Amino acid sequence: MDQHSHGDQHSHQGPAHEALAARSHGTVEPEHGATALRQEGAGTVHRTPLSVALPVIAALGFGCYTIWLDHTSGASGGQAALRGLIAAVVSGALGVTLVHFGPTMITETRALAYAALFGTSMGWLYSVSGPSVLKSSGWGVVMFAVMFVVSLYAFRTHRVREPHGLHRPHTAHLPHTAH
Repeated sequence: MDQHSHGDQHSHQGPAHEALAARSHGTVEPEHGATALRQEGAGTVHRTPLSVALPVIAALGFGCYTIWLDHTSGASGGQAALRGLIAAVVSGALGVTLVHFGPTMITETRALAYAALFGTSMGWLYSVSGPSVLKSSGWGVVMFAVMFVVSLYAFRTHRVREPHGLHRPHTAHLPHTAH
């Protein structure tokens, strides 16, 4: 069998064989009728975006810590578990929402939102361990301030382009000269 007939053999196998070959090599060409639904099958791993995974992991940690704090403060196991579940669901929903809509916010607003979520969470956790409402509120305000400064610093130094334009363009200001 010569080289010419060998090449013709592969070219006449048809589109179904080409689509199968493309899928086996990790690429799917849309002209062969493959869609994202068909790609998800055995052996395909669906990856959760980091913007969803991190708030969910943080919420699970927050819920577990709430359970531990509540249980060591004298609550029954069921009551502690319920309080931890509620804390995880609420903080997770707020965290995912904040991470999803955060990039569309102005830098200062986004820093305020992160600080509000963190400050209220830490104040509430402190209240679960037993101190007065005033002491817990004070702790929440302190944590709000710390998170506001940290997040504002992080957002301003690691982001060049804001949704509303350049945050602070670093251009040289030349004095105006008369013509």
